[in-house]
Amino acid sequence: MSKLRGSAIFSVLALLVLSLYFFWPGRPVKVSIPEGAGAGKAAAELKREKVILSATWFRVLVKVTGTGRRLMPGEYALREHMSAEEALWKLTHSTHVSSIRVVIPEGWRMEQIAERLEANGVTPAAKFLELARALKLEGYLFPSTYHLKKNMPAPEVVNLLKSEFDRQAAPLFSKGFPEGLDERKALIIASIVEREAVDDSERPLIAAVYINRYRKRMPLEADPTTQYALGYWKKALTYKDLKFKSPYNTYVVGGLPPGPICNPGYSSIAAALSPANLDALYFVADRKGKHIFNSNFEDHKKAKRRVEQAAKAEQQ
Repeated sequence: MSKLRGSAIFSVLALLVLSLYFFWPGRPVKVSIPEGAGAGKAAAELKREKVILSATWFRVLVKVTGTGRRLMPGEYALREHMSAEEALWKLTHSTHVSSIRVVIPEGWRMEQIAERLEANGVTPAAKFLELARALKLEGYLFPSTYHLKKNMPAPEVVNLLKSEFDRQAAPLFSKGFPEGLDERKALIIASIVEREAVDDSERPLIAAVYINRYRKRMPLEADPTTQYALGYWKKALTYKDLKFKSPYNTYVVGGLPPGPICNPGYSSIAAALSPANLDALYFVADRKGKHIFNSNFEDHKKAKRRVEQAAKAEQQ
């Protein structure tokens, strides 16, 4: 009887301790969940700040509920001694995250990214650009949706964008490269594809054209490289523009430009690494969002004339 009484008393005390732990208001704490953090990192941070009792139980909850991809990065106002269930709900449903949602579109050059970061109060454009240029990160600032904080140090923002590139691109690069290319060359091709492609289905086709020209030692003659050389994305290039002297202008220099001309997204990088099986060397926009591809110059000229005639007919 005494053993039963002792067990009952122990159970009541244990229940009381757990009740006090979870329901007694704990000390307010701010917890920062970084961009791209998985359940493991989030659990470790919550445990470190004494928000949850068990990091293992938090990870189990994430797996059971299938909420891993819904963990929202940002800074949270939580409290010590929360249940893992409540903490998980906060990280997947909270509308009071102290962060700024910043969208970096595919195909932007680093100057455009810097301007958007400054416009959102994240970090000064000049400091971001100075560091990104010094580290030669054009092409490596991965386009995505980020949840950032105000007044972040430029190195922290640069590292965040580069880390996202490493996370997304590393699995692609690990599969190898087309003949004659390496990581840097593939990324340069991908950046040109990003600026040329309108229809996603054509990315591998456009990549094939530029890789074919590169292998045959033909000038790439890619309009986006001229635009990059001019310092902005000029829409209607002139004959004078095409003669603009710059190592990035592939109308005046052979081979690939010295580096990427923008920051390409996942699809364009994948296309450069897995180009279409196509022998085309030329393409022209058909004015409907797609391109006409040809393997010889005479057919290419005919396609251009058909497009020009169709454009004139539309204007009449």
